[in-house]
Amino acid sequence: MVELHGLAKSYGDVHALQQTDLSIAKGEFVTLLGPSGSGKSTLLNLIAGMVKPSAGRIVINGRDATTLPTNQRGLGMVFQNYALMPHMSVFENIAFPLQVRRLPKAEIRLKVQQALDLIQLGHVADRRPRELSGGQQQRISLARCIVYNPALILMDEPLGALDKKLREQMQLEIKRLHAELGITMLYVTHDQDEALTMSDRIVLMNGGRIEQQGTPDSLYFKPETMFSAEFIGSSNLISGTVETGADGTYALKTSLGTFPVPAPEMAMKAGDRAVLLIRPENMALDASSTATGIPGHLEDSILLGGVVRHFLRCADGTHLIVQELNQPGRVGARRGDRIHATWLPAHARLLPPEPAR
Repeated sequence: MVELHGLAKSYGDVHALQQTDLSIAKGEFVTLLGPSGSGKSTLLNLIAGMVKPSAGRIVINGRDATTLPTNQRGLGMVFQNYALMPHMSVFENIAFPLQVRRLPKAEIRLKVQQALDLIQLGHVADRRPRELSGGQQQRISLARCIVYNPALILMDEPLGALDKKLREQMQLEIKRLHAELGITMLYVTHDQDEALTMSDRIVLMNGGRIEQQGTPDSLYFKPETMFSAEFIGSSNLISGTVETGADGTYALKTSLGTFPVPAPEMAMKAGDRAVLLIRPENMALDASSTATGIPGHLEDSILLGGVVRHFLRCADGTHLIVQELNQPGRVGARRGDRIHATWLPAHARLLPPEPAR
């Protein structure tokens, strides 16, 4: 559906987007994820035609769209601020893009009713936007976009103005609509949980370039760089030196001890610097006298509803996070206790150190 070839955007000496190649399949839900200034919104605006590229080509649905105006690219857009017209009813807001296309009145009424049924808001057709909740307004904004059946929908932080509960509801709503309609969607967010929840594929951006892309599972469990590991999910990162055994095994020698690790997926040899990644939920606390792992003192424990997050301080000043499920009657370690953080070697991952920039 979308092909980007060497797409780039510069503002003087500032490279907002470095040369980028990206393909998005028909019907795919792709999320551009990254911090502010990573290039994700620039990339979206280039595809939308709101910004002219400094280099490269944009192909949408088999047609070169690099120089086409926005209204000829066959796409729809959903924004954070809803962009609903306050003097129009919900029905009139959704009907507006069809009226612009001069469709017959009977067809407009049918399509608007179908869109309202799809978002389950047929009962508010006669209301004004100000009479609706934030979540309802965003659903109307989405209905106005899908009513004319665009080949591609672009969404720029559409849920940023909603509270946590509404945001989670809308994530599931958008995911449901995507599954039912099969429309290609490109979604921009800085919220990692949102990206993990909704996407078929995440394109993680950093410094105007693609850092890593893949399924939510692959980015979470198999980050390829320190940036990926730190940006998506919580991480325990321990630096050290690679050691290899005669039998082909690997270990990482650190200031906290030497730990066996799975064979790295990228080329590493004995003596290389590397970083050990262990997710907090893959660690456990062990207060027994025979415990192995990394010793430390429990600095604090935070209850997060269904999980408890523990913070350990190790002898060399390293901080570790250990996360466990919360259960009624749970008896845990207390602040100040000496305790070990343990994990299964198969749950660890070796990463290359952060490159100097």
